[in-house]
Amino acid sequence: MEGHTGECDAVFPFHRGTALEPSCVATARRFVDQTLTSWGNLEHAFDVQLVVSELVTNAMRHGGGAAQLRLLSHEAELACVVTDYSRTVPVAAAPDVFSEYGRGLRLVDALCTAWGWLSPEGTRKVVWAIIAS
Repeated sequence: MEGHTGECDAVFPFHRGTALEPSCVATARRFVDQTLTSWGNLEHAFDVQLVVSELVTNAMRHGGGAAQLRLLSHEAELACVVTDYSRTVPVAAAPDVFSEYGRGLRLVDALCTAWGWLSPEGTRKVVWAIIAS
């Protein structure tokens, strides 16, 4: 990515009371804009916003709420990491043109070089996605 060449790390903690509200997705997008602007990494800001929107929406809908959003930049890669309150594994839905939902993880897969999840000991799950320039 263009801009900041060193390693960067930014963390946004969601408030437990608002982690299940749709407004937390807009808050996450603003955090992405502010962070990438401060890093000078605006080239892929739209893609990062889409990925973060999908991951935070999934955390809100299926993960008991978003707990934390973390952005990490290293060389030509940017990682988006969302922690939620569930250990339920994310599953990409089968394609269905008539369904209102279920396309989010397919979008993440299309925009990212890799994505996945971890369920470390405890009650939270971490879903990550890597965007490369």
